[in-house]
Amino acid sequence: MRSLRWLGLPALYIGAQLVGLALANPFRSEGLATTSNPQSPTAPLLILLVIVLAPLAILLFARRRGGLFAIRHVILIGIAASLYLTLFATFSLAPGAVLLPPYPVGIVLTPALTLAAMASAGLYLALLLEPQWYVVDLVGFAAGGALIAILGISFAILPALVLLSVLMVYDAIAVYRTKHMVSLADAVTDMKLPILMVMPDSVDFDYPRAAPLREHRARPVEERSAVFMGLGDVVIPGTLVVSAFVWLPASPHLFGIGANLWVALGALVGSLVGYAVLMRLVAGGNPQAGLPFLNGGAIGGYLLCYLLVFRAYTFGLTGGL
Repeated sequence: MRSLRWLGLPALYIGAQLVGLALANPFRSEGLATTSNPQSPTAPLLILLVIVLAPLAILLFARRRGGLFAIRHVILIGIAASLYLTLFATFSLAPGAVLLPPYPVGIVLTPALTLAAMASAGLYLALLLEPQWYVVDLVGFAAGGALIAILGISFAILPALVLLSVLMVYDAIAVYRTKHMVSLADAVTDMKLPILMVMPDSVDFDYPRAAPLREHRARPVEERSAVFMGLGDVVIPGTLVVSAFVWLPASPHLFGIGANLWVALGALVGSLVGYAVLMRLVAGGNPQAGLPFLNGGAIGGYLLCYLLVFRAYTFGLTGGL
């Protein structure tokens, strides 16, 4: 069933991008952007700092006795809290509070709060007790879609391009030169966290008891039982997809579809071209930096589609709506 991993991983990738697009405008209306000045080219600096320092901190603590155990629980709590916030915002898009009997008492049930609490607590326990590959992927998918939407509404076109360009270079250095991202992938796999998405050959793949990633990587490609992809490889190129949708004008309409959506889909298709090239290199057996291919494809698809749709060389860099 090798088709499961080769089809399942792009399905997760595309699905997370589409979820990000669907949540973008509702999240923007709810005021979930992370910055008050999304047009500033320096807006991504804090995100970039976190992305650079967090792996180093994880690797530093992982070397200490009991470090992996402590880091795993801290990250799990952070994931559960983030899931609660994003799921609450998502569920809040549905009809609101319900008055419970006896009505004179005035007991109000907020379904969004209850559902978000139950879902985040359930996923936290599943990750804590039995983090099978489908649980890890479900959490990564939900968190990834929400993060794509939040980053896309937080950064207009220029800051989004800055974010993608800087992280392309950083990822290449971190994988091919310093190689600390390879070490991070090994540590995250050992902790069974949804920072790394997993797609096995078979649905009965036992992720909690699978061999460590370093052993898995040492095997010939045809003998490997799963492929792995960092959650950042899904989220970062998706930032440009959502940014194009949110910050570009909808006019002109082509075949009834707004120009902003055409360019967003162009960025998505471009990232999929980069994904195809990346998977071909991954099949060669060596660790690969994903963002140079995914971000590069997304940027190329965005620029080309913008030219075709708007027939201008401003590329949306002069401001948003």
